[in-house]
Amino acid sequence: MGRIVWSPKKEHVLSSQMWGFMLEVNKKHNTRLKGYDDLYSWTIAHPHLFWNDIWEYCDIIHSLPFSQVVEDLTSMPGAKWFPFARLNFAENLLRFRDDNPALVFRGEDKIERTLSYKELFSLVAKTSSALKSAGVSSGDRVTGFIPNIPEAVIAMLAAASIGAVWSSSSPDFGIKGVLDRFSQIKPKVLFAANGYFYNGKHFDSLEKLKGILKQLPSVERVVIIPYTKESPRISSIPNAVLYDDFISGEKADTIEFNQLPFDHPLYIMYSSGTTGLPKSIVHSAGGTLIQHVKELCLHTNLTRKDTIFYFTTCGWMMWNWLVSSLAVGATVVLYDGSPFYPNSGAMWKLTEELGITIFGTSAKFIAASENAGVIPYKHFDLSKLKIILSTGSPLVEENFDYIYRDVKTDVQLSSISGGTDIISCFALGNPILPVYRGELQCRGLGMAVDSFDKNGNTLRNRKGELVCKKTFPSMPIYFWNDPDGQKYHDAYFGVYPGIWSHGDYITINDHGGVKIFGRSDATLNPGGVRIGTAEIYRIVEGYSEIADSLVVGQDWEGDERIILFVKLAEGVSFSKILSESISDAIRKNCSPRHVPEKILETKDIPYTISGKKVEIAVRKIISGEDITHRDALSNPESLDFYIDLIELQS
Repeated sequence: MGRIVWSPKKEHVLSSQMWGFMLEVNKKHNTRLKGYDDLYSWTIAHPHLFWNDIWEYCDIIHSLPFSQVVEDLTSMPGAKWFPFARLNFAENLLRFRDDNPALVFRGEDKIERTLSYKELFSLVAKTSSALKSAGVSSGDRVTGFIPNIPEAVIAMLAAASIGAVWSSSSPDFGIKGVLDRFSQIKPKVLFAANGYFYNGKHFDSLEKLKGILKQLPSVERVVIIPYTKESPRISSIPNAVLYDDFISGEKADTIEFNQLPFDHPLYIMYSSGTTGLPKSIVHSAGGTLIQHVKELCLHTNLTRKDTIFYFTTCGWMMWNWLVSSLAVGATVVLYDGSPFYPNSGAMWKLTEELGITIFGTSAKFIAASENAGVIPYKHFDLSKLKIILSTGSPLVEENFDYIYRDVKTDVQLSSISGGTDIISCFALGNPILPVYRGELQCRGLGMAVDSFDKNGNTLRNRKGELVCKKTFPSMPIYFWNDPDGQKYHDAYFGVYPGIWSHGDYITINDHGGVKIFGRSDATLNPGGVRIGTAEIYRIVEGYSEIADSLVVGQDWEGDERIILFVKLAEGVSFSKILSESISDAIRKNCSPRHVPEKILETKDIPYTISGKKVEIAVRKIISGEDITHRDALSNPESLDFYIDLIELQS
């Protein structure tokens, strides 16, 4: 058990929304819950009551009530949440229409913008009307190839107001990476900025956009947002219009929010595997909304008085999570660029300047700040900062030490974990519990999270597989182009029938604290961005010089780095030129995050008897774990090469 590094003050506990919610539960249901353990157990035992109470506590705006909380509770997948209810996601996020700041934008290039809730509503109204004029209707796909700028939020809300489905990709993705995603869902409208900034450099997006559109015939309208230049030339881009022209003349005072079922599709997210195209994961409007407001209000204690920031791109689920803060009326800070530009203290300076109260980042950023010698408390006024959130990869004990030594002693450090697959969290923070060094504070309310051994037995204080034993509202409603649901089933329910298996190793201790140890499957997770090996294989396989390859993640300095092993074709010698060519091709066609940290030559690639690459075994070996079961391999001797590789010691 780790030691306590922060404890909430009594007045902080008693004034928190988590405590207030528990008191309401006691009053409403004549219970005697005394703390979080009691409350959590009650939510798992009484899901109908709990999720109904969340609906009421968070004031979900709806036009028609639900007939019951959940149909067929025991089916996973298959349960139907809040049947017959009608609501609109955008209406819930645009409930406030006053002069309070809704979006505060800061760009690396010193671009600054602030939109009030009134101004945000007006722009969404115009964009919604323009989308309708462009022929967009409920169920159509609207996409963004876009940096983290206000127009990304505006376009998403406008699409959601109609009932269209939003999907986005970061502009640093290559043409192939974008097409692997968007070609599956066939968008009707695409929003794109003319470029973006990163680490002091300007990157043009229009040439890349042309390449995308050549292979994306479904797009009928391209909306270009001037960002890096005031008047970009768009004449060579088919069906393109500048954003201001797109919304010109549209009504700004009203929005006809389409009232839709709870499980109407809202977002399409992507999660790559070891084979084939990325999985297109479809999330519901109602499930996303109720899960997000639960986590933001109760677990994060977010209020209208808060200013919340998360360093993220529009292609990461934390962007979707952050934007849902609008439903609470908080001020949302958007940032585009490198977190270390123009210097390593840039994000802490941003926190001071904007009075950020909830600061979201990653373990990688925290470690990098420490390595850069940044001591924020000495140089920045962080008096308003209450909570630091971290996700993506596990926080190690030393990360906690850095925060409480060099950042702020009186701050709640909440490591959170969930992911794209559930667009929310399994384990996260809690304003009424202490923070233990190296631990996530608790499992999320209503989430029946457990740790299983390989036989499906519950483990405590020992590492096991992260599972969820009961259905929850933010489960994906389906995968795109998966008519029989087989891909969906295999992704989450192939290990333990009827039990969600997440692909992470986890420990749950006696006081309910959680530790995440990284992936239990072959999915890569550098810097908290999940990447499927298939995307890298598809590039490498195009090289005639390479006979075979293996991509794995290696645990490294509290994060994960990508290692690519290549088996060369006969007569080919490994060279720096070949290695650089592979890296460049992966960067161009996928994204910078896909580029391996190291590319090494190997004599052989391990395979199972049935002909599958053995990624997990190699991953364990290079991360210092023992492998005992070699019987299923056709060439078990090949594993010996990967033990104690000198090249992977630095």
